[in-house]
Amino acid sequence: MKVEKVEIKKVNNLAKIPTYGTENAAGADLYACIEENMMFAPHETKLVPTGLSFAIPEGYAGLIYARSGLASKRHLAPANKVGVVDSDYRGEVMVALHNHSNEEQTIEPQERIAQLIITPYLKADFVEVNDLENSERGSGGFGSTGTK
Repeated sequence: MKVEKVEIKKVNNLAKIPTYGTENAAGADLYACIEENMMFAPHETKLVPTGLSFAIPEGYAGLIYARSGLASKRHLAPANKVGVVDSDYRGEVMVALHNHSNEEQTIEPQERIAQLIITPYLKADFVEVNDLENSERGSGGFGSTGTK
């Protein structure tokens, strides 16, 4: 397994460095850098600070995903489904958490709120053409490949 160095700066002394739950976990847990409980009204979105900024290597991006337990048991998940931290962003990483439930939810200080996956990406050179090569699927979308 290749390990890539990612430099982190604490922009708040209360910040907690991301941790991996197991040796083979793909996502590193991000923690709420808050001093008191943060309440979420039903269907409310709030930015939760992590207290960290990152220097993600060029050619990589940080993708912020939901923590499965928080999303499935307490209905708190990133509002934008997947957040993207670009390699040239140096500001504090915030997680836009949304309460998908009809009940008030609470995040506690230092609670794990999301997971960060560092992944390589390809930069596309978009080239306009008059026609595209045909494929077996063609233009079928939104369920065109079946439901089973």
